[in-house]
Amino acid sequence: MSLLVVGLSHRSAPVSVLERAALSTDAQAKLVQDTVAAEPAGEAAVLATCNRIELYADVDKFHAGVAELSTLLAQHSGVGLEELTPYLYVHYEDRAVHHLFSVACGLDSMVVGEGQILGQIKDSLARAQELHTAGKLLNDLFQQALRVGKRAHSETGIDRAGQSLVTFGLEQLAVGTPVPEWAAGKKALVIGAGSMSSLAAATLARAGVAEVVVANRTFERAERLAGILTESDDNEVTARAVRMDAVADELTRADVVVSCTGATGLVLTAEAVAHAVEGRTGAPVADAGATAARPRAAQPEAPARPTGMGADENCPLDLAAAQPGFSVMGEAAVAGMDAATLEQHAAWVAGGTVDRRDRRSPEADAELITALAATAATVGRIPERRRPEPVAERPAPFFFLLDLAMPRDIDAAVHRLAGVRLVDIESLAEASADAPMAADVDQVRRIVSDEVAAFGAAQRAERITPTVVALRTMAADVVASEIARLDGRLPGLDERQRGEIRQAVHRVVDKLLHAPTVRVKQLAAEPGGAGYADALRTLFDLDPETVAAVSRAGDSTETKDRPA
Repeated sequence: MSLLVVGLSHRSAPVSVLERAALSTDAQAKLVQDTVAAEPAGEAAVLATCNRIELYADVDKFHAGVAELSTLLAQHSGVGLEELTPYLYVHYEDRAVHHLFSVACGLDSMVVGEGQILGQIKDSLARAQELHTAGKLLNDLFQQALRVGKRAHSETGIDRAGQSLVTFGLEQLAVGTPVPEWAAGKKALVIGAGSMSSLAAATLARAGVAEVVVANRTFERAERLAGILTESDDNEVTARAVRMDAVADELTRADVVVSCTGATGLVLTAEAVAHAVEGRTGAPVADAGATAARPRAAQPEAPARPTGMGADENCPLDLAAAQPGFSVMGEAAVAGMDAATLEQHAAWVAGGTVDRRDRRSPEADAELITALAATAATVGRIPERRRPEPVAERPAPFFFLLDLAMPRDIDAAVHRLAGVRLVDIESLAEASADAPMAADVDQVRRIVSDEVAAFGAAQRAERITPTVVALRTMAADVVASEIARLDGRLPGLDERQRGEIRQAVHRVVDKLLHAPTVRVKQLAAEPGGAGYADALRTLFDLDPETVAAVSRAGDSTETKDRPA
């Protein structure tokens, strides 16, 4: 039997699919019961949270197991198998162990490092135990996953990762100003009421904002978060909840907006943000991405010769054939030019001409070609020679937005709006290469790898234990049989003599078996060591049913002795 997991999560499926595939408590129970009733599976447990549905099973056939588990997930979720299949992932044996340990440590969570998943894993195991669908493998696996998760949180700072992301995002919004100084007196709008949004709201409240408004699709969750903020002793913030249809009005009053929802589409479009800015200032919002030199309203019908450049006859391009919108200085214009033509083009752009009488030597041309090739290989294109265009000075931001959602909640076009500063996951990723949480994540990954190797070795070693026990039982039966035979042939031996003989024979057998059984356990614990149990059974002609009976007895004892 081998461990198999089939599932879907926020990393593989959109929220709309996860919502449709969500399982009630009764549906989860029926799913695991139907799984163990299926032919390939002997044990089963389901881990279902708001952003993942995973079915774990101990199966004897990989392909049949994947097909059966996928079909059962589709049947019980109500999403057709054909629709569900593209979003499913499969992990087998050590990869399945690695996946669950990573999940337990919070590495696979939407909020990296969150600890709520440990309680969900514990509940999943408890349900499987109540339904008698968890045997030795899944009990060992889930209990070890809980220990690994607790170790990761106690030995690293992984549980600070989510907080680090929020704090780092606010620091990026504050642009060098201490966050408490920047946040003091501001009004904040938090969109979403999940763990990351809750953390952002609490962080803003501690930083000193005057008001936090919470908007969420489920109004009760927004009310609950606002109530927690109001009742907290570590801040004096005013908090209230609103429905999602009130967000547009709240945008005109907020100074800071933090959004982290599970939406698959945009929550705030660039038009909505621009409208909110106009509502605050009373004037249309400018596009800070437009240049002062070439306003979009003043675009010419055809490209004129750029100011300050040489005469048209000195340009190596056919300007008359250039289409509207074609840049005579762009990489498309110079693509494929040889060194001499590139030099002439650059000189024309700079406003001068090339004196052919003072041409460089062939060696100099070769150096130019080599330099151009090296630059193209590095940056992926031929460099342009152009004069910098004057850019309109961007006004200081007065409206701050932090998008912590993936996929994004806030339109990236908001970056172009004057007076608005947007920080999103993409910009945070670029700026956070040296963030403390990166080191914590790496440390947790090392812990997971070590624990997966240890768990695999222990499981492989345990698989040979019933065979070793059966071998020693057979040896004890042989000793007992030979002692009884000796008693019949030598009836004159007294009890002391019989005892000495019995002990001597037992010592001989124990010494003969000790080294081989210890060594075979060590070999079986190594990767690929599963075949040693089969070899032992074959060499000593052990009864397979005896081995299976020892294994069943061990499982029964562990179940009886396991704490509730």
